[in-house]
Amino acid sequence: MSALIVQTRIERWPIASVFAISRGAKTEAVVVVAEISDGKYTGRGECVPYARYGESVESVVSLIEVWAGTDQTDLQHTLPAGAARNALDCALWDLRAKQTGRPVYELAGLGKPTPLTASYTLSLDAPDKMAEAALGHALMPLLKIKLGREGDAARIKAIRRAAPNARLIVDANEGWTAENISENLAACKNCGVELVEQPLPANDDAALAAIPHLLPICADESAFDRASLASLVGKYDAVNIKLDKTGGLTEALATIAQARQRGFGLMVGCMVSTSLSIAPAFLAAQQADFADLDGPFLLAQDRGGGLCYKDGLIYPPTADLWG
Repeated sequence: MSALIVQTRIERWPIASVFAISRGAKTEAVVVVAEISDGKYTGRGECVPYARYGESVESVVSLIEVWAGTDQTDLQHTLPAGAARNALDCALWDLRAKQTGRPVYELAGLGKPTPLTASYTLSLDAPDKMAEAALGHALMPLLKIKLGREGDAARIKAIRRAAPNARLIVDANEGWTAENISENLAACKNCGVELVEQPLPANDDAALAAIPHLLPICADESAFDRASLASLVGKYDAVNIKLDKTGGLTEALATIAQARQRGFGLMVGCMVSTSLSIAPAFLAAQQADFADLDGPFLLAQDRGGGLCYKDGLIYPPTADLWG
């Protein structure tokens, strides 16, 4: 491959309403877009720098701009897993698709993508507020409930009453403790929750190996790439794979394959972002049990040509968007 030109752009996308989890709240999504050009074609990738993993917009932009490689193999060996490598990896896939005239799913040896059931996230709030939000989205087939503070049992009960027919998954974002996890898991079980994400802090999750798993427990903040999987055995039943953690689609696909070999269930998730971030994750999610890819759905407005969300389904991206 000839010398490549890499450019970055920081974008700010307002969120439709405040997005709150156990660690705090935000009103906008700040993304970094990487564009890689060979002089004729340009590929794009988007990432979301995340302070929880020691990243900032500035640090991610710096990593992208100093990279001077040529392909995915070089990228895997020169940049660590994380947001910067994700943007570059996805831009390289997009560039290769444009150069060859073949879709990324075909280049990656995957089947043609089909629509997926997409979760819709309810932000952490008081039980009555969350019940009101659940009622407003009660016809969505899959609701993802943000928990992680005192009173979570009341929250999940209120949501179940408001949306009696919706499938439910829960994300505590490291907000529970060894003292209250059994009570909270029991409340989730009683309300028909199908999965609980990251109930305990990633650096203090050993208790998960010693308590009954009343329902599947999924690693999120404890899971990154293939190298992290061994440490999850015995504590978690499933893994949430996000491209901003694995460092791109290349590693995400490899992590999915190894996670399956180890017997883990799979979720493919996202940060709050535009459809440019979600398009490559959509391909990875074809192999998952849960697709948590509603990032653009939470924005006040998505980028032009974004993914189609309709009746609880997310549809494959167009080539104009990515891939």
